[in-house]
Amino acid sequence: MSDEEHQFESKADAGASKTYPQQAGTIRKGGYIVIKARPCKVVEVSTSKTGKHGHAKCHFVAIDIFNGKKLEDIVPSSHNCDVPHVNRTDYQLIDISEDGFVSLLTENGNTKDDLKLPTDDSLLSQIKGGFEEGKDLVVSVMSAMGEEQICALKDIGPKN
Repeated sequence: MSDEEHQFESKADAGASKTYPQQAGTIRKGGYIVIKARPCKVVEVSTSKTGKHGHAKCHFVAIDIFNGKKLEDIVPSSHNCDVPHVNRTDYQLIDISEDGFVSLLTENGNTKDDLKLPTDDSLLSQIKGGFEEGKDLVVSVMSAMGEEQICALKDIGPKN
């Protein structure tokens, strides 16, 4: 068996998991949870005690962090739930293309051109309006489970 027989596909990520397990009873309002394979922010948690030999159950009401849909799940409090790794990163807005993609400046000086404008109308109009006025804008990009979306906007003053 030579080394030439073993071919491996190279991947860009380091193989880190998109989620980590956490006991259902320890997840609180304002935390994150995966429901129906979607990353969600918990808006309501209620715990119910069941019969003589049953488990206490946690009822989660959560909102999808990318599309805003309301999802619910009921899990025994002693069982583990998947919790997404959620990251927020700020980028400076450089350009908006005609096809709805944005050009962003990363911290190390490279450009990131694979993000679309947000679907939220008020945020969309704030970004377009501020960009047309020539303001320096910083957008917050939320990423979880391989998805990314612009979720907030900061105005850092007019361009020089």
